[in-house]
Amino acid sequence: MRGNFFVNSYVKAKFLTHDPARQASFAADPLITRAISVHILLALYEAAERVVADAAAITIPTQVLISGADWVVHDQPQHDFFDRLGSTVKEKHVLEGFFHDTLGEADRERAIALVRGFILRQFDSPAPTLDLNDADKAGTTFDEAQTLAAPLPEGSFKGWWWKMYRKSLRWAGMVSDGVSLGHRTGFDSGSTLDYVYRNEAGGAGFIGRMVDRNYLDAIGWRGIRQRKLHLEELIRDAMARLRADGAAVRVLDIAAGHGRYVLDALMAEGTAPESVLLRDYSTINVRDGRRLIAEKNLAGIARFEEGDAFDAESVAGAQPGTTIGIVSGLYELFPSNDLVRASLGGMARAVEAGGYLIYTGQPWHPQLEMIARALTSHRQGEAWVMRRRTQAEMDQLVREAGFEKIGQRIDEWGIFTVSIARRKAA
Repeated sequence: MRGNFFVNSYVKAKFLTHDPARQASFAADPLITRAISVHILLALYEAAERVVADAAAITIPTQVLISGADWVVHDQPQHDFFDRLGSTVKEKHVLEGFFHDTLGEADRERAIALVRGFILRQFDSPAPTLDLNDADKAGTTFDEAQTLAAPLPEGSFKGWWWKMYRKSLRWAGMVSDGVSLGHRTGFDSGSTLDYVYRNEAGGAGFIGRMVDRNYLDAIGWRGIRQRKLHLEELIRDAMARLRADGAAVRVLDIAAGHGRYVLDALMAEGTAPESVLLRDYSTINVRDGRRLIAEKNLAGIARFEEGDAFDAESVAGAQPGTTIGIVSGLYELFPSNDLVRASLGGMARAVEAGGYLIYTGQPWHPQLEMIARALTSHRQGEAWVMRRRTQAEMDQLVREAGFEKIGQRIDEWGIFTVSIARRKAA
């Protein structure tokens, strides 16, 4: 069955609270309807599953109140959520006899007293910020990446499943332009990303184009295209801020792929920057990026060079006086925080005080296992295993490099973030 359907909620006021006044208020509220869209129900379920599964990403002080006689939701996921929380300051209270409306129960003073006490204690003794510098060596995302990198047992059903999946991808690569490109250059390569950005299905005949369209419509690639839009938005925002301050706009992207998102943003902004330097380690990306600059008639302000984004000295000296530094889609591919620190250290020296850094993150991905078990990377065809960085971890690395975060964008699936930070004075 397809389409949007509505189901009537079974929840009645008497299942929410023992308080007669609250029951009457619920029953009389004209804004509460029984019919609920199945799309909303499914989205709520998926969001709740992710919150529980990814609770380790929450590192701030957290208090969990659980109604002990809740007829509306199960309590086990709430206990799982608490157990997985990454915060060093957390507490859980089960309020026996309470229905679903925890803070609207007849005996709500018990719950409110617990909340008040918790909040006051945080003001009296603020919890220290959790140090995530070594999250690449121990912790939830480290363990997850290690599991994904480990080979599956010989003869296991799961091993057989992914073997068949890889075979199906090889078949798809015979007819789909996008899958074929991924096999040749890596599914994480700049060439693949540029193909995904263009979003034009190609292949051998109708079947090939249909397979390619299905490939391009994968949730990860949809998120990548939304990330491109967010990058362009924040690039334009940074340019506008600099123009308002009377500052020059000098752009440096240290891992630009083909550079399409930067060049598209510049063309949409209207006012040309003083200079644009795009860099990438790949000679293929440099060649194709230079071709794209020529196609867009931007050779007068933009150039493309080969360079190592993890060489701090090279990054620092690439373009003196940079006012907008960009790192997109790079750090997500490398698990080591030492590499990221070196790269950000170079960026901090390249970007003037008052300039901006635009950087991306990938705090979550619904296809991590498929990517690790079935797709190959740009590194000599190695498996594409990613270690997720929580947003708190990525922001901490940026902050310690000398930048102050001022904004963020994220796609509707919660996969890719794009953030902007201002370079602090030394």
